[in-house]
Amino acid sequence: MRVASFQQTPSTSGHGRTYEDDLRLAHVIADQVDSMTMSRFRAVDLHVETKPDQTPVSDADRGAEEFIRAQLARARTRDAIVGEEFGEAGSGSRRWIIDPIDGTKNFVRGVPVWATLIALADGDDVVMGLVSAPALGRRWWAAKGSGAWTGKSIAAATRMHVSGVSSLGDASFAYSSLDGWEERDKLNGFLDLTRECWRTRGYGDFWSYMLVAEGAADIAAEPELELYDMAALVPIVVEAGGRFTSLEGTDGPWGGNAVATNGLLHDKAMVYLG
Repeated sequence: MRVASFQQTPSTSGHGRTYEDDLRLAHVIADQVDSMTMSRFRAVDLHVETKPDQTPVSDADRGAEEFIRAQLARARTRDAIVGEEFGEAGSGSRRWIIDPIDGTKNFVRGVPVWATLIALADGDDVVMGLVSAPALGRRWWAAKGSGAWTGKSIAAATRMHVSGVSSLGDASFAYSSLDGWEERDKLNGFLDLTRECWRTRGYGDFWSYMLVAEGAADIAAEPELELYDMAALVPIVVEAGGRFTSLEGTDGPWGGNAVATNGLLHDKAMVYLG
């Protein structure tokens, strides 16, 4: 990886703006959201409820999403917004896809592995993604055609690239949990893959995919995900030179699950997971 100034390859959306402009907006919003979420992280008065799907939601999740929506509504009046807590608003080919706190279970238990995810889809193509994990002091981002980057600002960032590992026997496999694999009747294939790989670690959530983009891990997979869990991750993995598909092999975040690799290992992993 190398440190360099971020340069956007010209690429325009349907409204005449470059994706660089959208990425800069995402950074500005993330800067403000980071301050909000960190102020509620490990707060003694954090309010947590259980949603109908039995997952937790905190006042920090809702407050962060409301703020992001308000900022986007002012800055991108023609764009639609899709979020975890408040659904979809607006219409059009450009959709901002947001998860205010990915890793809420970690957040409410005081574990620092959580992040705000902000993505932009232009039609069926996710063209920009940003992942900000303030409790880890890390941020990752990518815009279509501009590479994948990590750092504290666009002006000075480190470019990322996936690993060159081509053998499962040398690969590091990151995953979340076993439950979903069993429910999909794919637990045996999952376990077989873990036995083939050099090492496995249950990092979970966004971090597994950022490790793939950085070249620190080589495979990441989860059997059950929502669009807002994945959208921001896709351009980062892809721009870093990797591949991101569903378990059925469809590129992008549209399949309800994910396999991300350095590209060299994708077909080999899919033999076990697909």
